[in-house]
Amino acid sequence: MTMDSSSEPLAPCIEIHNLSYAYPDGRPALRDVNLNVQPGEKVALVGPNGAGKSTLLLHLNGILRGQGTVRVMGQEVAEPYLSRIRAQVGLIFQDPDDQLFSPTVFEDVAFGPLYAGLAEDEIQRRVAWALDQVGLEGYAERISHHLSVGEKKRASIASVLSMQPAILALDEPTAGLDPRTCRRLVRLLQELPQAMVAATHDLRLVTQVFPRTVVLDEGRVVADGPTADLLADERLMEAHGLK
Repeated sequence: MTMDSSSEPLAPCIEIHNLSYAYPDGRPALRDVNLNVQPGEKVALVGPNGAGKSTLLLHLNGILRGQGTVRVMGQEVAEPYLSRIRAQVGLIFQDPDDQLFSPTVFEDVAFGPLYAGLAEDEIQRRVAWALDQVGLEGYAERISHHLSVGEKKRASIASVLSMQPAILALDEPTAGLDPRTCRRLVRLLQELPQAMVAATHDLRLVTQVFPRTVVLDEGRVVADGPTADLLADERLMEAHGLK
């Protein structure tokens, strides 16, 4: 009797093994980090400032490369494969001005598909779809730097979604957003099917969107488990500056 292939566990879409990284001045940023993320899984990275959260995100598409092994979709993050991996990992920066650099919203959202050599009609379709996903229908011809902070944040997410990545890596996704825009972003993140890894100080966002939480401190993983369990552990939260 053969096993139904649907019952076989999925391979992780992110595999990190013994990852360490030091800044150019020699200060350690990551220390022997081990982390697996399954397809479609939503994982929050929390911890005090300087814990290594953003540094870890930058390893997922090869912007930074330390000692150890990082694999995305089964492929090691290494020089020959970076363009393929960067198409699979959509990195959304904390400051959307670091991501929006074209004159119009359309050009920002179309940049990735255009650079990938997609046909014009496919680019048009993807831009329209991505803007619809983030609630920016009708914004295609708007000037990017005239948008509000919340609109810029959503436009930066659309610029990543247009590439249809398998993984979203988000750095402080709610930073600078007003409560209404935060609620809209929460709904969007809840609905998107991609695997997500988000570095954040926003514990309300963590409870609403991310069933699994990883606590980092001084570059080490000090806890990894169900969000509800970890956030209910007052001693753990206090020890790592998360109260």
